Amino acid sequence: MDFQTDELTLQIAQTASDFARRHIKPHMMEWDETQEFPVHIFKEMGKLGLMGVLVPENYGGTGLGYVEYVTIIAEIAKVCGSVGLSLAAHNSLCTGHILAFGNEEQKQKYLPKLATAEWIGAWGLTEAGTGSDAGNMQTTAVKEGDNWILNGTKCWITHGKSADVAVVVARTGEPRAKNNATAFVVGRGTAGFSGGKKENKLGMRASETAEMIFDSCRIPDANRLGKVGDGFKQSLKVLDGGRISIAALALGIAKGAYEAALQYAKERHQFDQPISNFQGISFKLADMATEIMASELLILQAADKKNKGLPMTKEAAMAKYYASEVAVKVACDAVQIFGGYGYTKDFPVEKFYRDSKLCTIGEGTSEIQKIVIAREVLQS
Repeated sequence: MDFQTDELTLQIAQTASDFARRHIKPHMMEWDETQEFPVHIFKEMGKLGLMGVLVPENYGGTGLGYVEYVTIIAEIAKVCGSVGLSLAAHNSLCTGHILAFGNEEQKQKYLPKLATAEWIGAWGLTEAGTGSDAGNMQTTAVKEGDNWILNGTKCWITHGKSADVAVVVARTGEPRAKNNATAFVVGRGTAGFSGGKKENKLGMRASETAEMIFDSCRIPDANRLGKVGDGFKQSLKVLDGGRISIAALALGIAKGAYEAALQYAKERHQFDQPISNFQGISFKLADMATEIMASELLILQAADKKNKGLPMTKEAAMAKYYASEVAVKVACDAVQIFGGYGYTKDFPVEKFYRDSKLCTIGEGTSEIQKIVIAREVLQS
């Protein structure tokens, strides 16, 4: 790894940071309060190339790598975790799945519109009764001639109501059987496909989370991604990349909370001196800075391996596990440094605190990451 940040990455970081400061920060609390999913913001990010970061230029994307990608997510999340989360889900999951496993016709059809945010993407794996137990999913796809009939409900889906196109993983075999799931692309407006309940969440409130319902939803076999039965294997590979992006999301939230706390500690005076002079505060800041840097190095290692096409299941899980737990701790300590003010919506740290917790749950809980890490180290 080269630890020197190149000029391109610095420019990309500045572009994302400027956009977040100008277009997201002034409205983020309003969106948070009303749970508004600001689609127009994503359309604007599409114009900047931020919605197709990893998509090659010949499909209308920016054609960048994972280091640039995680940099963008972190910079957006430093201002608003909700927008960072939706950015990550669109790029890593929906678009990423089609990019990795779609055939040429599918790539030509879907990627250009996803990369420019003309279409917003969703990705459906989770169900109410099968969070980590995806092999027992109840959503089914049954072959009928040249078509597939989908029935079931997916939950906790980012953009479940608003997405224009969704990648859906459905069971095409017996429960818990090997290779029993297949991935499909389903467009909004397809008969039998609708959005369901929108969740009322603790944090990440401007990132839409909702059900996707399939009621005798008929799609052509041309919408199938890869081979029948490969859906779960594809999903695991997609999640490896997605975990890096959630780690970057957590990193951005942690940095945002830390920078706010650092500035406040220098400005807030008690006993005729800034509270940063007190060891109880300065030690918190020291821990925050150290753990953030450790998170960033884990993320860059995973991103570097992803760029090189090397196995990185362990590294992605480590980065996601550590960075997400650090984000919660840093945000909590930031609230503590702000004291009573940190518990109000007049200051940013209460939102960082609420947003951070999702990072330890989404795309595999911290406990699941430990299972993945343990499996990898025991096999080595």
